[in-house]
Amino acid sequence: MKKVNVGLVGAGIMANSVHYPSLAEFPDVNMVSLCDIVEDKLNNTADKFGIPNRYSDYREMIDKEPLEAVYILMPPHQLFDITVYALKKGLHVFIEKPPAVTTFQIKSLERIARKNGCITMVGFNRRYIPMMTYAKDYVEKHGTINQVVATFYKRSSAVYYDGAVDVIGCDAIHAVDALRWMAGSDVADAVCLVGQCEDVVPNSWNAIVRFENGVSGVLLTNWNVGTRVHTFEIHAPGVSAFLNPDDKGYLYKDDEVTTLDTREIANSSENYKYYGFFQESRHFIDCIKSGEEPSSSFRDAVKTMELVDMLRTTVI
Repeated sequence: MKKVNVGLVGAGIMANSVHYPSLAEFPDVNMVSLCDIVEDKLNNTADKFGIPNRYSDYREMIDKEPLEAVYILMPPHQLFDITVYALKKGLHVFIEKPPAVTTFQIKSLERIARKNGCITMVGFNRRYIPMMTYAKDYVEKHGTINQVVATFYKRSSAVYYDGAVDVIGCDAIHAVDALRWMAGSDVADAVCLVGQCEDVVPNSWNAIVRFENGVSGVLLTNWNVGTRVHTFEIHAPGVSAFLNPDDKGYLYKDDEVTTLDTREIANSSENYKYYGFFQESRHFIDCIKSGEEPSSSFRDAVKTMELVDMLRTTVI
């Protein structure tokens, strides 16, 4: 079995809790090397996943190791230079969301990747959640999707990374990307109501989006509510899906209801498996081996960032 040699940049919470546990289970992946500037995090993470080679300089790691791909799990404002370096070395690249601070940046990364023949992927994991893919397939099997809804509420400050990026371009972007994926089309136009309540920055973004295929999209996000709620809806004539990937979902067809359990569909009680992280990494590795473009490639991520820009500027 041919194995993909992967280098890793970043030893933070998401790396340790969802991304590296996924890669560690793949028999066709070698986790060759890890880079982090914090020595304790570097060694603890490398020991945990049996990663032999350790670096504090990503350039040294990329130059020395026989890598095919690199996971770059860094905050958005620290991501660009590392990703450019890897792409110019011809490495396939996986990054977490958001893919950049600005749309100009992700367009630049996509152009560099294309020039160097690199396969790229952004960790928009919602489109890989087993419950989500199952429900979307079910609705499409029984009708043509006509409306989608993505809801993301949190009880949290909307100041991310000390203000390096706004919440719609950082965390709520998950809901934006999921809306695009569920609709299955490019955006025609959108209008957005932006709110700022008891915070120093805007903390609610509520929008109506019209897609080119006629699907209507509704985005509901608010970072000043009672608790975290992250749900989705997919509708077609005679069939609907109401989904909470943290727990249960419901499929309605001709008034008959089927209950979905997110853990049962994923056949796992591990969060990284039922919440799409395992599946997105599997997709990335498979695309490297087949030479195909991932669903959430840099090219596709440009469209999500462009919708974010539209929501920022079409304010009512």
